[in-house]
Amino acid sequence: MKFLKITTAAVAALALILTINACKGDDDRGGGINLFTIQDDMELGQQLRDEILANPTEYPILNEGQYAGAYAYIRDIVDDILASGELEYADEFAWEVYIIDDPETLNAFAAPGGYIFVYTGLIKFLEEKDDFVGVMGHEMAHADLRHSTQQLTQQYGVATLLGLLLGQDQDLLTNVLGSLLGLRFSRDDESQADKFSVIYLCQTEYAANGAASFFQKLVDAGSATPPEFLSTHPSPDNRVEAINMEAEDRNCDTTFDSDAAEWANFQNSLP
Repeated sequence: MKFLKITTAAVAALALILTINACKGDDDRGGGINLFTIQDDMELGQQLRDEILANPTEYPILNEGQYAGAYAYIRDIVDDILASGELEYADEFAWEVYIIDDPETLNAFAAPGGYIFVYTGLIKFLEEKDDFVGVMGHEMAHADLRHSTQQLTQQYGVATLLGLLLGQDQDLLTNVLGSLLGLRFSRDDESQADKFSVIYLCQTEYAANGAASFFQKLVDAGSATPPEFLSTHPSPDNRVEAINMEAEDRNCDTTFDSDAAEWANFQNSLP
């Protein structure tokens, strides 16, 4: 990843710009401090993807040739969400999908730049296509809102990353990539991703509150230990209520009318 080197004289001006940008943005997207560029997001995502693909023991990715139908199914969903017109980086980011063969893990995550990883355990856990689409909208929101690189900026601090931009600490690049693998989003980021899942799906044929069904199922199952990627989220109960209220306030369609047989066939096509 190549960062733009800047002069010391520009640091004060850059810091001022960052402060101003943190207060800008519409009411929905907000605008946290982020020292990374859009190109940095894409390059970080590519490097993280390569790291994962090079570690099949921990991340057993399903072969696309063998599971072409499953990959096409998910990519159609991604395309439907991108077609909503609500994603700021719909054209810039990669929006690649990878399926991880782990039936015991309820997880999904999106790397910077739109690299999405979904575990078979999560797919098998969900009862309807609209549930899955809601989760996909949530993960795509994390990427499009650039939550990962915002979190990295907060984690390392503006001063440290400015040093990196000045070429004073190039070893930090390796640490940044490692941090992405264990990154956990803030509660505010998770709530915002839930909200944008509704915004995206409201412009599609799917139920806008699809993500709420996932959390409702966790509540109904009485899960005392939610999946790792939910560990910093608001409680499932609160999220169900917030997602449903967002869909209602926006007058979105919340009818679950996807083909049940189609969803079952997709689930059964996986190991």
